[in-house]
Amino acid sequence: MKSEENGKPEARKPATDLPAPVDATITLPEAMTGRASPAKAAVGDKPVFAYLASLPQPQRGIAEAVDALAAMTLPRLQRSVKWGMAYYGVGDGWCFSCGGFARHVKLMFINGTALKPVPPVTPVGMGKATRGVELESIDDIDEPRIVEWMKQVTSVPGVGGARRH
Repeated sequence: MKSEENGKPEARKPATDLPAPVDATITLPEAMTGRASPAKAAVGDKPVFAYLASLPQPQRGIAEAVDALAAMTLPRLQRSVKWGMAYYGVGDGWCFSCGGFARHVKLMFINGTALKPVPPVTPVGMGKATRGVELESIDDIDEPRIVEWMKQVTSVPGVGGARRH
């Protein structure tokens, strides 16, 4: 914009109206197109528990059930928030992730193509070997199968390091 008086570009004033504070609840994306949520990357139980608590129902209940199943199944479980999702590992590297989306929770196994049987969902943008399941309700959690996949995936290389078992 040019000032009518001198023909020079008009200096922009800084915005004085700050945006309203962001609501504590998050709007979940429809599909995997980048980050699952605005959750900040951080290692440890506390950030993952905060991420899970930020999800709306029914996604919160589903993701918390997956987290509890991982804790029961895998001794020395490590947690992290990465790319807006909860990531889980044992030893070196991350083995699987769990994230809330508008109509479901994605449980994705890194190197899922090495699992028997191979999980049915191939996500977009998570690597060629990643496979998983989409859980729309608590009833969709097939505990015996998911426990078996969690155990199997800890014996193959994860993201960020090689497995030593």
